[in-house]
Amino acid sequence: MEILKLLGAKKADGEDKFAKLTVNENYRNPRIKIAGFGGQGVLLLGRLLSESAMSLDYNTTWLPSYGPEMRGGTAHCHVNISEKRIDSPLISISDVLFAMNLPSLDKFENEVRRGGVIFINSSLIQRQVQRKDFETVYVPATEIADELGQTKAANMVMIGAFTEYTRLLTLESVLSAANSIVKRKEFREINENAVKKGMEYVRNK
Repeated sequence: MEILKLLGAKKADGEDKFAKLTVNENYRNPRIKIAGFGGQGVLLLGRLLSESAMSLDYNTTWLPSYGPEMRGGTAHCHVNISEKRIDSPLISISDVLFAMNLPSLDKFENEVRRGGVIFINSSLIQRQVQRKDFETVYVPATEIADELGQTKAANMVMIGAFTEYTRLLTLESVLSAANSIVKRKEFREINENAVKKGMEYVRNK
């Protein structure tokens, strides 16, 4: 069963808004799929992307998948971020894929458009991608999160990598979204460090 959640197109006046960065044409208006196994924070990552995008005044949708696959296979969600009106939250061909584990890469690699981008959690995915017609960003997200003392922060490392690579989001917008969604204060420092580590990893590649 899939439950649709649409996030508002714009933040209301008075809510936190942040200035957009200049974004390369290839990374604008992305249709994003995020996939992994239960416990990797796949749905949270999708929500963070949408909330962060909304604070930058983008239109955005988030479509999480709640099916039997979450109990052992690949949980996934769809995120649209656009400067224009979004007609449908459902994504068939994606511009960006986050593959948090090998089954997710196997399942969704061929659904990424030519010229798109795949962000791969190389801590858990040992193989290289089979296609050569899109960009691939290998990030040892789980390893970096382990070094910070919180394995579950791998999703925060990945959003940091995405933020640095595409410049579609900003550090400020991501941290604002994270602090809004994750209420427990003890996780805020870990989340911030994980996002910054993801950004730093891509910056220094």
